[in-house]
Amino acid sequence: MSTLTFKQMHKMKKIFLLFFAVATLLVSSCDGFLEIPSATKFDSDTVFQTEARAEMAVLGAYDGSWSDEIWYQLGMGTDEVYSTEGVTNSKYQLGNYVLSAARTGSCFSTFYKGIEYANVCIDGILAMGNQTDNTRKLLGESYAVRASAYLNLLRYWGDVPYTTIPVAKLSNFYSSRVSRDLIYDGIIEDLQKAVELIPWKSEITNFTPERYCKESAYGLLARVALYAAGYSLRWDIETYSESSLGIAKRDDAARVKELNKIAMDACKEVMDRKSFSLEHDFDQVFRKLVNGEYSSESMLEQGKFGPNVKSLHGYTNGASCHINSIFGKAFPQMRINPILYFDYAEDDTRRDVTICQYAVSADSKLYEMPYGCFYVGKFRPMWKSTIGTAANVRDINWIWMRYSHILLMYAEAANEYNGAPTTEAIDALKEVRLRAFGWDESRIGSIPTDHDGFLKAIIDENRFEFAGESWRRTELCRWGILYETLTTNKAELMKLAGREGKYSEVDRYRVFTPVAGEWQMPGNNIPYIALKTLQLTKAEIEAYEAQGYVVVDMQDSVSPCTHADGNEIMSYGVFEVATDGLRVYKGSAGYEKNIRYANLFGGLQRCHSEILPLASTNIDVNIGLRGQQTPGY
Repeated sequence: MSTLTFKQMHKMKKIFLLFFAVATLLVSSCDGFLEIPSATKFDSDTVFQTEARAEMAVLGAYDGSWSDEIWYQLGMGTDEVYSTEGVTNSKYQLGNYVLSAARTGSCFSTFYKGIEYANVCIDGILAMGNQTDNTRKLLGESYAVRASAYLNLLRYWGDVPYTTIPVAKLSNFYSSRVSRDLIYDGIIEDLQKAVELIPWKSEITNFTPERYCKESAYGLLARVALYAAGYSLRWDIETYSESSLGIAKRDDAARVKELNKIAMDACKEVMDRKSFSLEHDFDQVFRKLVNGEYSSESMLEQGKFGPNVKSLHGYTNGASCHINSIFGKAFPQMRINPILYFDYAEDDTRRDVTICQYAVSADSKLYEMPYGCFYVGKFRPMWKSTIGTAANVRDINWIWMRYSHILLMYAEAANEYNGAPTTEAIDALKEVRLRAFGWDESRIGSIPTDHDGFLKAIIDENRFEFAGESWRRTELCRWGILYETLTTNKAELMKLAGREGKYSEVDRYRVFTPVAGEWQMPGNNIPYIALKTLQLTKAEIEAYEAQGYVVVDMQDSVSPCTHADGNEIMSYGVFEVATDGLRVYKGSAGYEKNIRYANLFGGLQRCHSEILPLASTNIDVNIGLRGQQTPGY
């Protein structure tokens, strides 16, 4: 079974999208859809007459199953990462749960375009008649693409319009909201078809994780089943009464148990196949990723690698680089929540991979940063062999599924299905932890054997393993703990600011020598001398500087190096606690309220923030959605 290489795929996707761009579900009038004549006759009348053209159509559908804003705009506002965009910026507001119907429409429309593309592909391929191995594979991919687009809609908006029919064949273009449980059941059926149709990785010539194989389709089936079995913010879709809002699982306990078994069995299929495995060293997953290589555990990626691919991945969520540095400019406004750093065990190898503690100055030297200016380290430019097609283009793929997802989903599903962790579930969790601690079993600690304790361990492990990969927000929702988790996290930030409890002895200063940067930097972070003293004198600082050191106050508001515009990199540090929230020192201006931390999770409300409102523009163009805004908005 052959497939296109990723370079071929990017080229062909672009070609097909030019022809397929007229498809827009629930966004524009659909009169004459796919009846527009083409100078090359490359339209729906001819697309599905050959396998080659059908493959181009399926490749075009992939782009609508995910969005860059999933990993950026909708990926912030957790106990992993937060936004440092301007306080009126939509990304900052969404990351702090200041939600409005004016800010959430682009992803919503993108996913429906992907669904329309998939619907057309499914309809067209089924009409082709005699199915070959390749057309069966294409059909399976189309089912998986449709399922992934619907999953993204469901986890952010809850009940949404649902269709599996191409717009051209609809008698009514305006769909009302449909119960998410019915949609989940529908896309689970899609994925059960997909795993029968798509071949195993080993059966695909020139396999690329930018397209589904049977293993990744099983992985998506497990993911969908866990979401379907989990908690979500629900309401009465007949009345839309605000009083009906509540966080709950579906009310069919037998179906919930069945869904957990579906997830467990799907993961077991992947584990038994042994075609994917954990990289021996955690950092190799991401060192390979930023260089366009496929790791042994990467099962599904959003294709961004290649010439002329303009991706901001690694630019807005990587490490900070001055525009004049050899790495080119990177301006990340997705920052690590400082509490994450302290929640890692010090010998957990994932910490210094996940969290980049330095920035790059104009002379390409690496400078240690304060706590409030730690970056997402998994996509740092210093690991990349080239800077991309432009200084601010990183052409880095986005990993949507890793083998460690399979292990942790299996552990969770087995725990839920059996009411306590099985030996196999414990072993799956243990495998992830062993890699994190250098494969030394003596360092991984004890693993709970009761249901609640094991579930908490799974929740914690997901945070340490996948931090910065933009799953955390909706995962906390499906576990039913978004509000509680973020409220606790904000309280911990206040303790850090006041150096209370376990934070009383954290480093107040770090003394370091700026490290000359180089491509493929071998270390994950730079060496430093830790100082616990609460206040260095001017003479003490000058003595260090005379020896060639730089001293950084880890709770200060500014960094020791400058950004592309010549201004200091603001760390939004956590200098001290005040009655009005967190404050930072502003030199001669004295103490000033730290807007970033004082407003962190500022709009968060239980039974409200777990689901986004529908964009007013989507309601305006779809009369079926009139009067169906998410209650509470």
